Amino acid sequence: MKQQCVIFDMDGVISHTNPHHVKAFEAFFDKYQVPYTNEEFEEHMYGKHNSYIMTHFFKRPIAGEELIKLEDEKEAMFREIYKDKVDTIPHYLEFLGELKSRGFKTAVATSAPRANLDLIISALNIADKMDSMMSSEDVTFHKPNPEVYLESARRVGVSPSDCVVFEDSFSGVTAGLNAGMKVVGVLSTHTKEYLPPCSFYINDYSEINVDKILELLNS
Repeated sequence: MKQQCVIFDMDGVISHTNPHHVKAFEAFFDKYQVPYTNEEFEEHMYGKHNSYIMTHFFKRPIAGEELIKLEDEKEAMFREIYKDKVDTIPHYLEFLGELKSRGFKTAVATSAPRANLDLIISALNIADKMDSMMSSEDVTFHKPNPEVYLESARRVGVSPSDCVVFEDSFSGVTAGLNAGMKVVGVLSTHTKEYLPPCSFYINDYSEINVDKILELLNS
């Protein structure tokens, strides 16, 4: 059987973390007296890398040592808020188990820092089910650049055309499409109208199974 792979973004795809990121950003921006609105979070936070988010909200370039310091501070606030609440989008673990039982390679490709990835994967106890795990530290270019997806495919030894990506954000879906992969839109954060056209959409993992993945790969 030809080797095939399913690659998951993390925030909004494995776990519904975005409401907790909002709380962390609200506390962080309040500390630095940076104004924000919920509409801005919708447009300029979900699925974006911290360098973009910080630069947008601080209204000036945030990079280098300053970015590392501010990012570490905000992400530590997020982990403190979320550490006792880690859970999955409904039915994710059953779907992941089905993929593994049917011989699929599986991977995580997130724009989040490694410490967040480690927190969630460890709390869910699924490290042994992932053939590759990539975070923001592992790439030069962030989504919508396809680097994280192309490198994930390379690491697991599967052609991009034999991969299906699960994404919930505009930049993430775009990255998957730019990698030449089929994309399933997870509607945890946005409506399908907001996302670039995906091959399929789900609200949670009760709405998909391995046979559907095979159908998408063969279409």
